[in-house]
Amino acid sequence: MNKILIDLKNISKSFDGQMVLDDLNLYIRENEFLTLLGPSGCGKTTTLRILGGFETPDTGHVIFDGADITKLPPNKRQLNTVFQKYALFTHMTIAENIAFGLKIKNKSKAYIDDKIKYALKLVNLDGFENRMPDSLSGGQQQRIAIARAIVNEPKVLLLDEPLGALDLKLRQDMQYELIRLKNELGITFIYVTHDQEEALTMSDTIVVMNQGYIQQIGSPEKIYNEPENAFVADFIGESNIISSTMIEDKLVEILGVKFPCVDTGFGCNQPVDVVIRPEDVLLSSPANGKMKGIVTHLIFKGVHYEMEVTANGYEWLVHSTGMFPVGTEVGINVDPFNIQIMNKPASEDEEAVGVNE
Repeated sequence: MNKILIDLKNISKSFDGQMVLDDLNLYIRENEFLTLLGPSGCGKTTTLRILGGFETPDTGHVIFDGADITKLPPNKRQLNTVFQKYALFTHMTIAENIAFGLKIKNKSKAYIDDKIKYALKLVNLDGFENRMPDSLSGGQQQRIAIARAIVNEPKVLLLDEPLGALDLKLRQDMQYELIRLKNELGITFIYVTHDQEEALTMSDTIVVMNQGYIQQIGSPEKIYNEPENAFVADFIGESNIISSTMIEDKLVEILGVKFPCVDTGFGCNQPVDVVIRPEDVLLSSPANGKMKGIVTHLIFKGVHYEMEVTANGYEWLVHSTGMFPVGTEVGINVDPFNIQIMNKPASEDEEAVGVNE
């Protein structure tokens, strides 16, 4: 296990009386790719700005490598930030842009030239030294912004939605680039995004946030397959979230039909929420299903068909490689391992923000 590099302790922050972060606690390990994921206004960018020194928390402490850096200005922290707006200096060449931070540190010309070559090679832009930023594509400009951050040899790279302005293909290419850079450089990456696919693709650890609270922390697999509440289940990928009753351990009643499951410890005849991913709904002939339904919508998505199936008064979302035309009667089955049981929230407040772990 890598050592803890950053520890955010009891961080709170409000703007104009509006609470943005509420007693947030989070630690980040050395050489980890950690993603802060959540909708607009959830507090993820504020968390990043507090880490970078661009905001000061109202309460709490930022501990970096054992030292309290809460009051330290950005230029004194071993962190570099890459923003969505690349912020390249348009009147400078690529080489001058990359060298900017090193010149401030009074590094020698030979050292700076070496670093420029090394950084450009890392981001696959060798030979671009004398080009001007406006002659580069969006993806190339973003790579230069990353190269400029890397040459300063930060221990941590903070990335605030850095791929948001790129088209889909470029974004996917850059995702692979960032994973490669992280592995080659051994830098800790802290990444902010509202894009679930981006988070699932790149991260070692995902922190799902909503309304200033951490909803869940875990690996991409854990977050996707075992969401802790309805917000996480709904935000990470598409889900069927159904009010159900836990009859007893390993048996749940969904829409009036009893399904075996693997969860225990929820009590007997207790109201619960059930999460079933669309790809885990298995369609069959009506005679072989635990529940019968009618296909009401059908869209071809390339790798699968997306269908809506009305069964027992509920619109099931189904992803399947098999195609069932609209109007077809089908059976519905779900493997017990793919039925995720969650406690129902105790109040509407809790439903809104989830559980603050």
